Amino acid sequence: MPTKIVVDCSTGIAEEIELTAEEVAELEASAAKAEADRIAAEEAKAAKEAARADILKKLGLTEEEAAVLLG
Repeated sequence: MPTKIVVDCSTGIAEEIELTAEEVAELEASAAKAEADRIAAEEAKAAKEAARADILKKLGLTEEEAAVLLG
């Protein structure tokens, strides 16, 4: 079972406590959302790169030529 460490700042005593079922569910949901966000960002980046490549192809430009034009 996953645990958390709770430190009492007034005494400096650290205690390792098992997470509740609710905390575990929240942790898993957070991890799933982070993974979904990462995948969405990668897909958006790939789509943007594909659109750029398509525009360059339509214009008959290479990446190097586009870089020179765009500065």
